[in-house]
Amino acid sequence: MIHARRVPEGTSHIIIDKLSLNFPIFHGGARSLKKMLLKRGKSVLTNARTLRTGGQVQLEPGESGTVQVQALDNVSLSIKAGERVGLIGHNGAGKSTLLRVMAGIYMPDAPNVDIYGQVASLLDVNSGMNQELTGRENITLMGRHKGMTTPQIRQLEENVESFAQLETFLDLPVRLYSTGMRIRLGFGIATTMTPQILLMDEWFMAGDFHFQERAEKRLASVVNGTDILVITSHALDVLEKWCTRLIWMEAGQIHMDGPTKEVMLAYKASTATPAAS
Repeated sequence: MIHARRVPEGTSHIIIDKLSLNFPIFHGGARSLKKMLLKRGKSVLTNARTLRTGGQVQLEPGESGTVQVQALDNVSLSIKAGERVGLIGHNGAGKSTLLRVMAGIYMPDAPNVDIYGQVASLLDVNSGMNQELTGRENITLMGRHKGMTTPQIRQLEENVESFAQLETFLDLPVRLYSTGMRIRLGFGIATTMTPQILLMDEWFMAGDFHFQERAEKRLASVVNGTDILVITSHALDVLEKWCTRLIWMEAGQIHMDGPTKEVMLAYKASTATPAAS
């Protein structure tokens, strides 16, 4: 259950209990994959004991025999107010999927997912934007969605315009923007208000050095005001700087959960290239 409204200070939390999430594959290539799985006795495609890159690929029981990818497998966690949590792991480990569950994008009505507090998500550079509207119109749209008054929307517009530095492009349709320009606009809009729970994927690290420097300063004030931060990034130095706790994901499962220093040491050791003899 997702509680989107603001709650009393210090009471925000995220509780997930034994959550699993499968995605069916309907692409034409699934046919050959299905044959391969049938040859292996309807077992999972990957059964290695070493850490895997992605989740299990398997056949759904029954006549349909749909090929499915298990993105999350029996995930349980609890995050309380005051925690700064980083999600680490290889591509396909389930980090971004888990963030989207917390944001209510996947399984918003799941009874074993309890998100308590006002949530803001920096998960997709195009999230919530109408590509046919101008940047300025998208700012107004976001303000209306948040229930802002006209004077508040004007203030929001000035704030984003100053940060994004899009100049005349702010009055052109977003579909004409480069990826970097969309990131600046999306980041500027998303960080004008301080939520109680902030969820961030690593796209915010994209862009040139000048933008990253300004973004980090802007983000610091937002993060300091939130109850809970959950972030995923392959930039380990960012996680070491921002997080007090790390959750290491592998193949849709939690491989390790603990203090940042402890988990980071174990993760780096597992990914280190063996020295040549």
